[in-house]
Amino acid sequence: MLNYKRYKSAPVVDFKERTWPNKQITKAPAWCSVDLRDGNQALIEPMVVEEKIEFFNLLVKLGFKEIEVGFPSASQIEFDFLRQLVDRKLIPDDVVIQVLVQCRDHLIERTFESLEGVKTAIVHIYNSTSTLQREVVFGMDREAIKEIAVNGARLVKEHTKNFPGKIIMEYSPESFTGTELDFAMDICTAVQEVWEPTPDNKIIFNLPNTVEMNTPNVYADQIEWMHTHFKNRDSISLSIHPHNDRGCGVAASELALLAGADRVEGTLFGNGERTGNVDILNIAYNMFSQGIDPELNIEDINEIIEVYERLCKIPVHVRHPYGGKLVFTAFSGSHQDAINKGVKAMHEKKKETWEVPYLPIDPADIGRKYEPIVRINSQSGKGGVAFIMESYFGFKLPKGMHKEFADVIQVISEKQGEVAPEQIMQEFKKSYLDRKEPLHFRKCRFEDLTETDTPFDTLASVIYTDEGIEKSFEATGNGPIDAVLRGLEKELGINIKILDYSEHALGEGSGAQAAAYIHLLDKDTARTIFGVGISSNITRASIRAIFSGLNRLKKS
Repeated sequence: MLNYKRYKSAPVVDFKERTWPNKQITKAPAWCSVDLRDGNQALIEPMVVEEKIEFFNLLVKLGFKEIEVGFPSASQIEFDFLRQLVDRKLIPDDVVIQVLVQCRDHLIERTFESLEGVKTAIVHIYNSTSTLQREVVFGMDREAIKEIAVNGARLVKEHTKNFPGKIIMEYSPESFTGTELDFAMDICTAVQEVWEPTPDNKIIFNLPNTVEMNTPNVYADQIEWMHTHFKNRDSISLSIHPHNDRGCGVAASELALLAGADRVEGTLFGNGERTGNVDILNIAYNMFSQGIDPELNIEDINEIIEVYERLCKIPVHVRHPYGGKLVFTAFSGSHQDAINKGVKAMHEKKKETWEVPYLPIDPADIGRKYEPIVRINSQSGKGGVAFIMESYFGFKLPKGMHKEFADVIQVISEKQGEVAPEQIMQEFKKSYLDRKEPLHFRKCRFEDLTETDTPFDTLASVIYTDEGIEKSFEATGNGPIDAVLRGLEKELGINIKILDYSEHALGEGSGAQAAAYIHLLDKDTARTIFGVGISSNITRASIRAIFSGLNRLKKS
């Protein structure tokens, strides 16, 4: 049995003044990618300089205006990477790079050396402030911890005086979620007083969910408490940096935005230490699905995935929100049917807003395609097979035919698992279009009899083979289909009725083929079956459908 008594619940916030539950997200925050720092340090095989440059260029292309490029005072490769960005003029004028550094004099000095030639930079200082880390890691009281932060702010301010570009200060009370709120406020206020920010030159206070310790609502309470207790709030950019230890990083971020956060630090697909940082793409696509501009260029998720997987050497999980290969796929029959009907309704009603069951967004809007929406296995149903036939191959199967053909595919899927669209089409040809034994339609000719005394207005002359032997007949009827069916009944000694008939074009233009579907009833046995025929001539397609159905009756 799990020894749950070894653990205790993290404290919550007594904050009855909270307002975030009644709010909605209405705009995108400032985004800051930390892929090249948090993300890179968590890789089994960290990126080399040229790989980091390629990743940086991807982030710029995606529209990130703030990018943490590393910890240049910590290693030579971090320093060299930043220098490459500067020397090769790879930093656009509207992009602000961010560098992380501990509150130590020699490290801050080295950081400013790495920034030489940068027009604007965020210098991000931090120290751990939680009760646990104060006690077991540093052995310091509150005042000693606060002095580290204050001294770091002073050092950055001193170096800023001789720096030709613009420096923005960012301070993180690391392990904020394990820090008493009054102390978090005290230490941030002390840093604020050193830096002396203004509404035109804000300080960034980054309040990280360094280790996710409680439910997202508690983090939101912590953020709103800080948001409402900061002095000179208009001189502060309130940033969050959530991790995903409890699997709630996205939820915690969204609630924190409701609680007053202005800025989000995270990574693509949530790469980062332990269970990762918050996935910025997930939050951005969530906003997009609610009709909010995420202010990132994320229309082509396939390109993002390709670069991410190649450089990070981490696959995107098949069920990862928005990015996974299977997230826009339905195996369930009821889901497939609902998606099929939803897509049809969108087209028929020409709706401008997206509303399709089980699909929160149109996959095409982020570079995905309709083809993977429905995939067929033993759990799939008639709607899924019909959707594949229409969306891939243009065959709009009559509703009554859905189950008949789905039963054919069900037998295959139970033996082998998933059935690919190409195999479904092969079975369709085998079961319907290529059914030419024992009866094989060859030629036909029709004559209009409206000027004669016959009760029927069409004469059909048909040539066909039966078990390879060529035969022919003439018959009259009310139109070509009726005439052919009457002739076949007499020739073959059968008693057949047409229950339903439908047709449609397979494509556009004068050269397009037509598909015809005929639902036949054998009056003697009460069995029903469908036949399908295709031809550039709709009458010929209909006759082929009759022969297809008769062959299926004989063989089934």
